[in-house]
Amino acid sequence: MATVELRFSPLPEHVRTARLVAAAVARRAGVDEAVLDEVRLAVGEACSRAVGLHQSSGISAPVLVALIEEEKQFSIEVGDEAPRTVPPSAAAGAGSADDLEAEGEDEMGLAVISGLVDDVEVTADTDGGLIRMSWPTLPATLP
Repeated sequence: MATVELRFSPLPEHVRTARLVAAAVARRAGVDEAVLDEVRLAVGEACSRAVGLHQSSGISAPVLVALIEEEKQFSIEVGDEAPRTVPPSAAAGAGSADDLEAEGEDEMGLAVISGLVDDVEVTADTDGGLIRMSWPTLPATLP
């Protein structure tokens, strides 16, 4: 199992680099060319979400992206360190207008990712969150 780790400051300008690296590693891992745009978009959305969570929480720690090449699948994990104490759906009835707007953007980002990726898992707790996305890889062909 090969893994590439990318850590970047929580700044929007670094999201593009994460997208490009993810697409390059996905291509090398054997992800179907027709799916690479979806990989790029999903990683961009997940990284933008992590950057936004870090910025809104005042966290300067880097965003972590792990690109994991396994035997028959390629996975990407995007992790943030923004603590969550209440699940987003439970907080919908409380909070300021800014909180509700940020929550709506967060849920929209997750909806976009879910629309792009068939195999996605989102977890969050007081230590931060993780989005794990996976795509099947094509068997290597010999020349």
